[in-house]
Amino acid sequence: MVAAVVLLLAQVQSAPPAGSTSQGSAATSRSAPAATISGTVRDASGSVVPGAVIAVRDGSTEQQTVSGPDGRFTLPSSTSRDIVLIVRATGFAELRHTVPAGTSASVDLVLSPASLQEAVTVTATRGERRTGDVPASVNVLDREDIKQSPALVADDLLRQIPTFSLFRRTSSLASHPTAQGVSLRGIGPSGVSRTLVLVDGVPNNDPFGGWVYWSRVPMESSERIEVVDSSSSSLYGNYAMGGVINFVTNPPTAKTFDVKAQYGSRSTPKLDFLASHVWGKLGVTVDGNIFDTDGYPIVRASERGKVDNNAAAEFWNVNLKVDYTPSERMHAFLRTGYFDENRDNGKASTIDGTEEANDTIWRAYSGGVRARMPDQSELQATVFSDFETFHSNFLAVPASNPPRNVGRMTLTQRVPTRSVGAMVQWSRALGTKQYFSAGSDIRWVDGDSEENGLDALTGTQVTLMRNSGGTQRNAGFFVQDLISPTSKLMVTLSARVDAWRNYDGHNLETSFIGAPVNNVPSLPVRSDTVASPRAAARYHVTNRVDVWGDIGWGFRAPTLNELYRQFRVGTTLTLANYALGPERLVGGESGVSFALTPNSTVRATWFDNHITDPVSNVTISQVGANVTQQRQNLGKTHVQGIQTDLEYRLGSDWRVAAAYVYDNAVVAENPTTPALVGKWLPQVPAHRGSLRLAYANAHLFTAAAGVQFVGSQFDDDLNTPTRVLPKFAVVDIMASRALGRTLEIFAGVQNVFDEEYFVGTLPTTVGTPRLVTGGVRVRVH
Repeated sequence: MVAAVVLLLAQVQSAPPAGSTSQGSAATSRSAPAATISGTVRDASGSVVPGAVIAVRDGSTEQQTVSGPDGRFTLPSSTSRDIVLIVRATGFAELRHTVPAGTSASVDLVLSPASLQEAVTVTATRGERRTGDVPASVNVLDREDIKQSPALVADDLLRQIPTFSLFRRTSSLASHPTAQGVSLRGIGPSGVSRTLVLVDGVPNNDPFGGWVYWSRVPMESSERIEVVDSSSSSLYGNYAMGGVINFVTNPPTAKTFDVKAQYGSRSTPKLDFLASHVWGKLGVTVDGNIFDTDGYPIVRASERGKVDNNAAAEFWNVNLKVDYTPSERMHAFLRTGYFDENRDNGKASTIDGTEEANDTIWRAYSGGVRARMPDQSELQATVFSDFETFHSNFLAVPASNPPRNVGRMTLTQRVPTRSVGAMVQWSRALGTKQYFSAGSDIRWVDGDSEENGLDALTGTQVTLMRNSGGTQRNAGFFVQDLISPTSKLMVTLSARVDAWRNYDGHNLETSFIGAPVNNVPSLPVRSDTVASPRAAARYHVTNRVDVWGDIGWGFRAPTLNELYRQFRVGTTLTLANYALGPERLVGGESGVSFALTPNSTVRATWFDNHITDPVSNVTISQVGANVTQQRQNLGKTHVQGIQTDLEYRLGSDWRVAAAYVYDNAVVAENPTTPALVGKWLPQVPAHRGSLRLAYANAHLFTAAAGVQFVGSQFDDDLNTPTRVLPKFAVVDIMASRALGRTLEIFAGVQNVFDEEYFVGTLPTTVGTPRLVTGGVRVRVH
């Protein structure tokens, strides 16, 4: 794969300029002399717009390029006929500009702000398309949305999209990393994600367990966040069974320095920073954040005991990105990042005071290239690697009187993980009505869970050592065809085949009080192959009404964590299962959107998903209070519902957004426990909604208020009435004011009315209380 990329890039460097001809096309050259058209893309203020996509439509062909850091571009053209330039850029309306035949002068292309249907998304189709052309439910949070939120971490920002949720209701500020798996539309809520999270197109899910470190995601340096609610396995394969979230970071700009410093209640300082500069063809960006908080108690006051204290967190994150644009035909990047997080999980041993805690160190490296080939096709290639070490320990709270007054450590754990991956994609316009893409990706992950089991009396002596883990290799190939039979209809056909292999599996156990226990040096190899096709279409009924629909297949391969790592929580032991196979999804959606005015949209989407062989924890034995479970592919679930959203911009200052989702997520089949059929999936509320009102005036101030509503949900699969988590609503506010060109002050409040809402039972745990923050932002351009 790498050799092929190098060869193709060599062709790019040695190719004649776009529009020129070779000896083999001399006749064509004589009949239509080669020519080029160049220009600069600017906004209404006169500033250049880098990264804009410019297409030249010349008769029956269409060719594309991207504006450089200086906003300039060059494209081939014909001298014998008029040509049409089509320009698209994030945050701007599409521009069509006709260049008369024979024109050779440079053209200035001035873009206007986008209407709500003209935002650019790159996630849903792995290529740049306007939101209004994508046959899928897509939500985009732009720079304005990020700025107007008081959220300190990315998952709290994303909760304004009701289809988004973590395994539990709590913020990642206070939850264990293994409980931070993301679910869209309630598909398979658990600590493992059924949604692929990307940063600039590079996977960000934990390679060993699939969960997401939301404190690692670069929220403040993101240009936009794209959320695709429907299954995207036909393009992205593993983890994309339930959708895709892509964080698109800001491109480098000249002489830019941005620092946001804030301090909040509960001793919560946070510093975000970004610096970038452009030297000709080279751009460099450094960004990151530093955070600390004393946290808050996560167990309800009436149930707290001596073991309970604050759930606290601290982390720091720094990233370096280098962009290089040697010509208008090529763009390359290198990126490296370092992440360090330490957490206290809200309780401590009453025997020796040891905190239940975890920490993570993650080093990431990636690089890629995007090139326009001599035949005007486009090649993209990316390589990436991750080196992560995760430590955690676990506390048992035996029954006592009063309750929660005794706690002892049960397990310490170290999980080193290595991961390497690569992606290649080739795309080409076939005439003016078709755009074809094909690509491949591969990922190798190796990880172990190194555990020390502790004695059952004091939790201070090691009684068992365990090393369980293995290696997983995933490889996939996909094709996609975007077809526009008419100007009103966009058809998307895509398909992907994935193959993965789990090998070198082992479970090594040594007991310090006897012979080895369950010591298996070599577990059987397991391999699977799965296909994921998808068909979708979007039709522009009028210039204000669109309808769309799709049907597709998705899948998720089991993680190394599910395959090889067992764990114990209190008296419940959950065993791994090296024989696990993939979860499968068959589903679809249909929707309609109305653009009542250029500055308003109303959308409604119906979705229906059937999941087969979901990975579930199945009870296989129980002796007294001691329960043994095992992960198994078992049964079927059915998730269907309706989501609606509305956005309205009144003039240039006011913005109103509202969204709601009804989610009917139930067990459809369970051979082991038929009584579960018809039960609601735990952690999935039937109703979720949000409402936001924002005012932004650069000469006065910016203010925003939001409400998030979450309906009641069950905390267990039996739908026990005593384990219902009641509905709740929280209010957030944010305000800021510019003091000159470089300084801004701001203040925000999360959970304004200090609403106490429940996130778990046995014991009753609570969500984030009121959190007040304020600070300054210095921005120099």
